[in-house]
Amino acid sequence: MKARTKKVLKTALPIGLGVALVAYSYVITSAEDRSQIVKYIREANPLWIALSLGIGFLSHLSRAIRWNYLLEPMGYRPRIRNNLLLVLSAYFANLGIPRSGEVLRATGLSTYEGVPFQKGFGTIVTERVIDVIMLLLVILIALFSQTKIIRGFLDESGFGLGASIGAILIGVAGMFAVLALLKKSSNPFFLKIRDFLRGMLEGIMSIFHMKHKWAFIGHTVFIWTCYVVMFWVIKYTIPETISLSFGQLLVAFVAGAFAMSATNGGIGIYPIAVSKAIALFGISSVSGDAFGWIMWIAQTLMVVLFGTISFLLLPLWNRDK
Repeated sequence: MKARTKKVLKTALPIGLGVALVAYSYVITSAEDRSQIVKYIREANPLWIALSLGIGFLSHLSRAIRWNYLLEPMGYRPRIRNNLLLVLSAYFANLGIPRSGEVLRATGLSTYEGVPFQKGFGTIVTERVIDVIMLLLVILIALFSQTKIIRGFLDESGFGLGASIGAILIGVAGMFAVLALLKKSSNPFFLKIRDFLRGMLEGIMSIFHMKHKWAFIGHTVFIWTCYVVMFWVIKYTIPETISLSFGQLLVAFVAGAFAMSATNGGIGIYPIAVSKAIALFGISSVSGDAFGWIMWIAQTLMVVLFGTISFLLLPLWNRDK
């Protein structure tokens, strides 16, 4: 019963938080501002939105192709078509239950391509680790390109440069302390964590020993370039955001990336996070909110549409399985 309650809470709480944030966004904006935001959304040039979605689809296709580079060393080479449908289905599943998509991908790969679940899931964990590393690189680029603005924001928030460096040093020291504890401890729980981290590290290092390592790295760079560019082109849907530079939008992209992990699909919090980030560069809250909502609606509709089609096509195209 406890496990079931915990599972329900894991699903319901993020959705509830997202709905609450949508309500909060509605309350803090005036009727005039809401009307203007809706106007911007309605008048958004569909060509830019379509271009953004097309770039997003290319990132999913690239991820499907790249997946085989992790599976090939183990003796498996699934059909790219199935890989793509599983990737799209996974994103759709994550909208309902966070991280359920990863299990779905591994299960589908086992069902339709005969890859053992644990091996398929291991490659997905490796992908997630690589994604975290890429996000950290994007964050560093954003920090270096907009150091003055970000430093000013931290100072205004009462969390200046000294405090930021201190927090980073404490975090690094804490990480080394945890690693030392994991290395010396014989506790079964810590041993499981240690084995898990060791497995992830081996997965990452295996990239440099795979047959197509440069193709894998190339696809990784391409995927994250697509993520950033599909965000960047949306600036042309709002008159006030057209003047934003690539570096400025990169800060908003990072804010949106963190928001996506806070609630299911970033519901509620994504437009708020993006709007607040854009406001650092003098963009009005109305234009910032409109930008965030256009980006979120476009991404969500893409995931729902492609995910639904993938759920239908997978069993039809794999009847023999």
